[in-house]
Amino acid sequence: MTELPHTLTPSKTFETLAEWLEYCEKLHAKPIDMGLERVRAVAQRMEIRFDCPVITVAGTNGKGSTCAMAESILSQAGYKTGVFTSPHLVHFEERLRIAEVPVKAAELIASFARVDEARGSKKAENGSSAVPEISLTYFEFTTLALLDVMVNAKLDVAILEVGLGGRLDAVNIIDADCAIITSIDLDHMEFLGDTREKIGFEKAGIMRAGKHAIVSDPMPPASVQAHAEAIGADLWLVGRDFNFSGDKLQWAWAGRGKRFAGLAYPALRGANQLVNASGVLAALTALRERLPITAQAVRNGLAFVELPGRFQIIPGEPNLILDVGHNPHAIAALAVNLDAMGFAPCTHAVFGAMADKDLANMLQRMNPLVDKWYFTDLPTARAATAADLLSIWQGVNVDKKTGEKARKDVEAHCYSSPKMALDAAIAQSAPTDRIVVFGSFFTVGGVLQDGVPRLQARHV
Repeated sequence: MTELPHTLTPSKTFETLAEWLEYCEKLHAKPIDMGLERVRAVAQRMEIRFDCPVITVAGTNGKGSTCAMAESILSQAGYKTGVFTSPHLVHFEERLRIAEVPVKAAELIASFARVDEARGSKKAENGSSAVPEISLTYFEFTTLALLDVMVNAKLDVAILEVGLGGRLDAVNIIDADCAIITSIDLDHMEFLGDTREKIGFEKAGIMRAGKHAIVSDPMPPASVQAHAEAIGADLWLVGRDFNFSGDKLQWAWAGRGKRFAGLAYPALRGANQLVNASGVLAALTALRERLPITAQAVRNGLAFVELPGRFQIIPGEPNLILDVGHNPHAIAALAVNLDAMGFAPCTHAVFGAMADKDLANMLQRMNPLVDKWYFTDLPTARAATAADLLSIWQGVNVDKKTGEKARKDVEAHCYSSPKMALDAAIAQSAPTDRIVVFGSFFTVGGVLQDGVPRLQARHV
């Protein structure tokens, strides 16, 4: 790397991660600024590159689960893994796991300083930058810092989750040896397009010529296959290149000369997790020459995988279900999973979400399952207010034929925080009820601020 002149004044130095994060939030005019030119230029100055295999994961839903299952299996096989994911639930450090352990805040500070220096924050004595100064968004700056930590960790394999889209996401400055595309549905349409075909094209941007591309969506947009063929990627499709089957006790996977049989279902709950697991096994099969794994590593990895907030059931009285589903596709899966749980006398729902989501569709899908709503404000300007959510729900809870309330027995109230909403739900719950906290990462993270709640409702 080119040495910067010694006549420069010191770059920004902060002693805590919190100070660095606050600094990052103020650097760029836009919170989201799609494009790779700026972030790639800084990465080149930092010489960020991986010497190990890289798996990049994009998709509308299922990215975090896919990364977690790949991480767990590869760790069981003895590899040192690094996983970049976003956003976080409670602590920023959750965005990077090295060998399955979240990075420590103190370990990040040097990399934040390196990013700041590389983007041209240091000034010469005459006030000019040693290199042209580059403005970075919060996500771009923090992504570069986390990638820098990963590069220096001497990993056996790097797993990178795309933040938004794929083609123009900061993560896509890294060339993937294997790209995984999970489910594709309508979300972030103001950035990615208003059809599955347009969104599929953006997701397909993580593919590379001559490299493996796994698509775990059973019905992918035609744009995904077309892009793979156009650039010459090695495309793996469900039903053509790999498939899975199962009964009530176990499942099996097969694809391109490899088979795993007698597998226990993934520890992550939900019907959609088998689709995600199947994509992971396809990716690991595609990379088997560089990252060989045993069937036992697969079994153990799926059995021990953990990921908070993905249809996470916390036993108690009542049971608590946490889910970060925040678009109609994810909410449909949540509704199916809740419906399969069995009878609960009353379902309480704590809900908070971003204002730009398809809120009416999400509430419509959940309304038949919920008996009491607890709408919550969230600590971000992007969020819909609890009052807005209540108003949208009232519009949804209408019988189109009669114009009257569709469900007259349902209650709904507003709260200023997820924690206050959860406390209210607990106070109104019987031991055999269930409480579902869902929507934004801020909603689930808000009830996890002080650790995982263990509920104990009042017995009558």
